Amino acid sequence: MPTAEPVERLLAKLSLREKVGQLNQRLYGWQAVERDPRGGFRLTGLARAELDRWGGLGALYGVFRADAWSGRTWADGIRPEERAEVAALVQDEVARAGDHRIGVLLSEEAPHGHQALGGRLLPTNLAVAAGWDPDLLTEAAAAVAAELAASGVHLALVSALDLLRDPRWGRAEECFGEDPLLAAELTRALVIGMQGADRGAVGRGGVAIVLKHLAAQGEAVGGRNGQSAVIGRRDLRELHLPAARAAVEAGALGFMAAYNDIDGVPCCANRDLLTGFLRDECGFDGIVMADGLAVDRLTAMTGDPAGAAVAALEAGVDLSLWDESFALLEAAAMADPRVAGLVDAACRRVLTLKHRAGLLGDTGGEVAPGPHREALTLAGRTTDGLSRRLARQSLVLLHNTVLPLEPRSLTKVVLAGPNARDITALLGDYVPPLPPGSAPGLDLALRQALPEAEVVCPSGIPTAADLSGADLVILALGGTSHRTYAEEFAANGAIAGQAATATAGEGVDLAGLALPGDQDDLVAAVRARAGCPVVAVVIAGRPHVLTGVLAHADALLWAGYPGPHGSHAIVDALLGGYEPVGRLPFTAPSHPGAVPVRHNDRHPAGGVYQDAPEPVLFPFGHGLRYRPVRFDRLAAEARAGTVRVSVEVANPGDAPAEVVVPLFGRRTGGRVLPRLRELLAFRRVTVPAGARTAVVWDLPAARCFAEDAADRARTDLYVADLHESIRPAVHSPGPADPLPDSEES
Repeated sequence: MPTAEPVERLLAKLSLREKVGQLNQRLYGWQAVERDPRGGFRLTGLARAELDRWGGLGALYGVFRADAWSGRTWADGIRPEERAEVAALVQDEVARAGDHRIGVLLSEEAPHGHQALGGRLLPTNLAVAAGWDPDLLTEAAAAVAAELAASGVHLALVSALDLLRDPRWGRAEECFGEDPLLAAELTRALVIGMQGADRGAVGRGGVAIVLKHLAAQGEAVGGRNGQSAVIGRRDLRELHLPAARAAVEAGALGFMAAYNDIDGVPCCANRDLLTGFLRDECGFDGIVMADGLAVDRLTAMTGDPAGAAVAALEAGVDLSLWDESFALLEAAAMADPRVAGLVDAACRRVLTLKHRAGLLGDTGGEVAPGPHREALTLAGRTTDGLSRRLARQSLVLLHNTVLPLEPRSLTKVVLAGPNARDITALLGDYVPPLPPGSAPGLDLALRQALPEAEVVCPSGIPTAADLSGADLVILALGGTSHRTYAEEFAANGAIAGQAATATAGEGVDLAGLALPGDQDDLVAAVRARAGCPVVAVVIAGRPHVLTGVLAHADALLWAGYPGPHGSHAIVDALLGGYEPVGRLPFTAPSHPGAVPVRHNDRHPAGGVYQDAPEPVLFPFGHGLRYRPVRFDRLAAEARAGTVRVSVEVANPGDAPAEVVVPLFGRRTGGRVLPRLRELLAFRRVTVPAGARTAVVWDLPAARCFAEDAADRARTDLYVADLHESIRPAVHSPGPADPLPDSEES
């Protein structure tokens, strides 16, 4: 993002206080705007004081946010049809507050849809990852970005960079699974969707993305949110940084520095990470935002708020979030010319992004189109349709002896379990309140699909009378990330203290991974009493131990948090209207004490624990289907700098088949212990009925062979039960190629 001449002219005109003001995002947006008794909206006294202090504003977070933390509901929040008015008011007031008519960047949470009243929701990241479909995610991200842009928003704060390395972590649902390649490709899709190719949609129907959280937050010890990531440089680079690198390659304009420390260095003060890796190595030229209050937390390291602000600025943070510390940079810059230079550099990056967004009113830059109610309505419809498709893709069939069911054979169905009626359990964390009646629970979706059948939905364990004459029992199990309006919250929005209902989400880390409550007892009791098939559906934001469920259920379907259309997707899959072909984006443990366990660890976990000799219940990438497909003719050829791998997928059925094709490898011959298995590539394809489809990958050799392996390199490739071994291409030294002195032993 090259610095534009108008930015340099403007930067030269700004006072030090105005520059520091451009680096601040101190306000909670829902506290900045209020309804005017005379009609419409107005700024609050709090917001006016902030404008008067700085003569402008860098960014404003969450003006439209509606949820339990903000306290905003359909009764008092900003409705979709009011967003354009509010955005225009804020921009006008901020521009008039200073001498240079600089607008404000409006930032909003959009981890799986806009967290605002009327915001259309997608399945959570963990559920989306089960579909292994970057192309569909690109479409969905573009639709969400269009909603945001039509509302006057410029920055979308989106989770993508965290890996699910420990399922005890409450924010597992925000991850694209445990694998770095899967996460990297889905992150790339998000960036392209929201910003457009080559950032072309920013300010033109798209928004700039701020990707959360850099880096290794999912590695925190014990799954404890924001705590230390005990990890070496190699694993940091191989596991946690590929998604960030892919995002930079796709043109990402923003990153959020995480709460956690890596080897004792907080990410918000980690110059090696934010400047050395991100800017110098990857070539990133956008802004780095601190996570909420993360700069203030640095006082535990520096001893005082001013030192915390300077430490974050020196590391590469450009924009704070709710912090008081960054407001002290004015005095620090007056006392130290070096800090003043860093303030200039950060302000230049913020202004450059504002220039791209059309917010520099007096510089002659292009003015971005304003909020547009009709565009918002159209984008919302598009998002909604894509959310339905993503919900279907999120379903993973883990075990099956009875599905799909024949609807006409079902005269009585018993639906039980904690998520049988709960709509909020489908949605995940970071969601607004839905309008009444906008999404059905599983009970309503089942009744709509089976209008002639009796659907019994008891609370607790079904009685003998409930089960009498039943053709089927469906158990809706799992957890929820629902936050009630009665919760107590920390200053950063995480649940503080004991959660009222949530069993996952930010602030809800768990020491144990058994299904919440007495669900295992429920499953065992139903199995003992029911004389018909028992199908279990797990709706959850993290991997739970499902060993008991597997022992008692005739079929087991994992649904993640599939979003507002999840109930219809689940029922449709159970009744054969859609074939679930998703694959697990994580390793499912068999015992709560066996975590963490991941498919790309370096040592096998089997046979280690005396009380859990086989700690993996379902491996990463596991997923069954109703109709068989066949993989064959796996072949690989090493070329100069690349490896071509191909496999054929045969569909013997009489209908097209969607197939997720993962390519795994084990790379040996290098100077470090190899990982047990690595995902080298994947593709989701549709194979026509009675036909074959060839899947071909041209992969960089560096991905396929161990580092520094030379002629010792060997990689074993796997697709399903197929196996092929490959070595690097033999390269004959040419005139310009130096000959090796000797071969190392």
